[in-house]
Amino acid sequence: QVQLVESGGGLVQAGGSLRLSCAASGRTSSIVAIGWFRQAPGKEREFVAAIRWSGEMVYYADSVEGRFTISRDNAKTTVYLQMNSLKPEDTAVYYCAAKFGQFIVAPSTRTQYNYWGQGTQVTVSS
Repeated sequence: QVQLVESGGGLVQAGGSLRLSCAASGRTSSIVAIGWFRQAPGKEREFVAAIRWSGEMVYYADSVEGRFTISRDNAKTTVYLQMNSLKPEDTAVYYCAAKFGQFIVAPSTRTQYNYWGQGTQVTVSS
């Protein structure tokens, strides 16, 4: 089992920045990747970014490439999502998820992940 706790969401104006955190605990040695997803009201949950647990490979959705940065603090088993140049369309609940088992390149679908956090709300005002 792995427990994931997101934090760092809030209300920000367009063009602003936020940093989300995903703190992992439990069987973290079994994690092979952490992903960030988001879900806006009335929409499907969509992939945002992912990082291999060892930290050397990262992946981004086209919609956030160049604006968001995913990273990992190895000592704290925490993954961060730095979000810059935020837009109103970035408004959503953001979830982090942990993938166990064999690593695959660019894990970007919900079914590839085994454990999920409760989410944190990000609201970007225009």
